[in-house]
Amino acid sequence: MSEPIQIYGINGPVVTVKGRTGLQMMEMVHVGDARLVGEVIGLDADRTTIQVYEETGGLRPGQPIYPTGGPMCVTLGPGILRNIYDGIQRPLPALQKKSGAFIGRGIEAPALDADALWEVTVTVAPGQTLRAGEVYATCPETPVILHRCMVPPDLSGTVEWTAENGSYTVNDTVVKLRDEKGVLHELTLCQRWPIRTPRPAARRMPATRPLVTGQRVIDTMFPMAKGGAAAIPGGFGTGKTMTQHQLAKWCDADIIIYVGCGERGNEMTQALTEFGEITDPKSGRPLTDRTVLIANTSNMPVAAREASIYTGITLAEYYRDMGYHTAMMADSTSRWAEALREISGRLEEMPADEGFPAYLPSRLAEFYERAGYVQTLGGQEGSVSVIGAVSPQGSDFSEPVTQNTKRFTRCFWALDKSLAYARHYPAINWNDSYSEYLGDLSHWYYDNVGPDFLSCREELAGILLQENSLMEIVKLIGSDVLPDDQKLIIEIAKVVRVGFLQQNAFHRDDTYVPLEKQLKMMRIILHLYHTCQAIVARQVPLSQILGLGLFEKVTRIKYDVPNDHLELLDAYPAQIDDALRVFAGTDYRKGE
Repeated sequence: MSEPIQIYGINGPVVTVKGRTGLQMMEMVHVGDARLVGEVIGLDADRTTIQVYEETGGLRPGQPIYPTGGPMCVTLGPGILRNIYDGIQRPLPALQKKSGAFIGRGIEAPALDADALWEVTVTVAPGQTLRAGEVYATCPETPVILHRCMVPPDLSGTVEWTAENGSYTVNDTVVKLRDEKGVLHELTLCQRWPIRTPRPAARRMPATRPLVTGQRVIDTMFPMAKGGAAAIPGGFGTGKTMTQHQLAKWCDADIIIYVGCGERGNEMTQALTEFGEITDPKSGRPLTDRTVLIANTSNMPVAAREASIYTGITLAEYYRDMGYHTAMMADSTSRWAEALREISGRLEEMPADEGFPAYLPSRLAEFYERAGYVQTLGGQEGSVSVIGAVSPQGSDFSEPVTQNTKRFTRCFWALDKSLAYARHYPAINWNDSYSEYLGDLSHWYYDNVGPDFLSCREELAGILLQENSLMEIVKLIGSDVLPDDQKLIIEIAKVVRVGFLQQNAFHRDDTYVPLEKQLKMMRIILHLYHTCQAIVARQVPLSQILGLGLFEKVTRIKYDVPNDHLELLDAYPAQIDDALRVFAGTDYRKGE
């Protein structure tokens, strides 16, 4: 009989064991008499290092360590949606019932309610051959999401027995499958999967469809593709969390995975409260019917932050494999990187830039690489879109987490402190942000929104770029010295900034804007610009044009035109023409 494994040393969340233990790299273990959850992160000939995901206060050398024989896994099955987990997929409502408001150490609760009954429809018959990823049973997880129970990715075979349709718990056997080696496998409604291993797919597909968010500055100026990866960097108070809340509420993903990694507890409380109160525009049901929250707040054990990101992305991949489009919000990856730095310091590893471990870029790459638009093993299409917030200290975008995140994401929404303090939300700076998905999405916009969508977008971006150059001159010598055609650019850029890029999350018609309205708003702004440009070219003073109030009228379109009456927008170009005929008669546009 082998000697029991005992704790030798304790350094914060890092526990060491002397001698040969027989443990494996990345194996999940239970540490101490309280059976705290841990994971093997280092193996030498005579030393084993374990990372503990709970508070290690009270542990003593000599206490036992219990191996499990497997890696850190999550349980996947019906009951994930509507739930709120900690970083290692322990359901917080269940933990609260056991220990009260403060989570005790070593408390365990099943990730899925073992007593809940699900109305199961078995979709296969005896004698049928099943491959990895194919669906063998379904059940309505929520009124809007049908849960599809799939053959695990590492299994295939012939169905030998099926249960009748009816009510079952997640652990009841509904199908028996015999594999090629003759081994009989009992398939229940759930399965387990290691969080650090990406779930396989049949093939990756090009990202050619946008993730529609209803936020004009994103959908029009810096769009993100379904299956893409985006970063939202910004200093304290710039609106990272609010922006992610808006995206979670309104983006056209089927499933939302919201990971609060090291954020303040009140922000997670706000997310939980808001998501429960919001009505899903697609179904009319509460948004929580298709949402999972993973809360690993700043007062929870730091090591669990590192696992929370992988837990969230694994849940997202699971629903992707069912054929759903999932969006994962990680708030924030900087807190995750800080957890890596703290644990790296405890391990006495050589630090790299600003104390972060040298493997920070590879860890970020592994995480963002798990985003993608794929054909699943079951033959369906699904996607995982990842939106990661970054919290650089002092809004310094040159720090390592932001710079390395830019390497692995193709969409960069830079939040600006001056815009946020001026109450311009979303505070995405149009000069510092970019999206590399525009070329990939051009055909979709052409076919589904309008052939001139991208050309209008390019012209608006050009106006903002010209304004940025002109404002440098204005700061030096004032605006009075500019000719009227350049003053017109500044005025129309103000309409673009205030009337188009700025958006009110608390206004019924402005919190979410369909793409059709976004295109019509761009057309109206550009029509006003081109018409005024022709008049200014005929030496009409710009001050007289501004006196008509047309610029203010166009700025108010976002409030004045409801989303369910977009036909009202069609009258705006004629109204602009009628108002401006006073300057040049009916043929003033001949000079364009």
